[in-house]
Amino acid sequence: MRKSRFYIALLHHPMYNKRMDIVSTSVTNLDLHDISRAARTYDVDGFYVVHPSLSQQGLINDILAYWREGYGGTYNPDRKEAFSLLRLASNLDEVKDMLRGETQNQVLTVATDARVYPGQIPYRQMRRIINEEEKTILVLFGTGWGMQAELIQDCDYILEPVESERDYNHLSVRSAVSIILDRLLGENWFVN
Repeated sequence: MRKSRFYIALLHHPMYNKRMDIVSTSVTNLDLHDISRAARTYDVDGFYVVHPSLSQQGLINDILAYWREGYGGTYNPDRKEAFSLLRLASNLDEVKDMLRGETQNQVLTVATDARVYPGQIPYRQMRRIINEEEKTILVLFGTGWGMQAELIQDCDYILEPVESERDYNHLSVRSAVSIILDRLLGENWFVN
């Protein structure tokens, strides 16, 4: 079906807080669960959670151990399957290095943000690239109040916002991931 390898990453640094300071955000258990499930539903090739803090990485590893090897995986095999896609990294460069090693390809980064940036790519165009070109694509999702602008501008592509014309545009990252995965990888029900 699609020709590109497709990965997603949930970044926790460098993020803005509501005062637009650069911070590292905390891991949210629901993000791990819901994004893993969405990634598995849409056949994403891998889901990276990126956090520089060893204590936050420890929390992630504890959650993964419960669902992959502990009682949670026995109790809910569907959740265990979804969590099989989740990988942990300390920073974005580490993710790109892992993907280059895995795919033997240059990694194209695609930023997502609720803000409008010059030159944003429409979903239909990104979907065409995913389906028709043999690329390794990594879509980045931010936490807090979004990724640092410099990080976004360093990406190969910036996706248009989910709903840029709305008065209120502050979705949870879990919701945004699901919507964006559906637009990029979901059924073509909207095409005549």
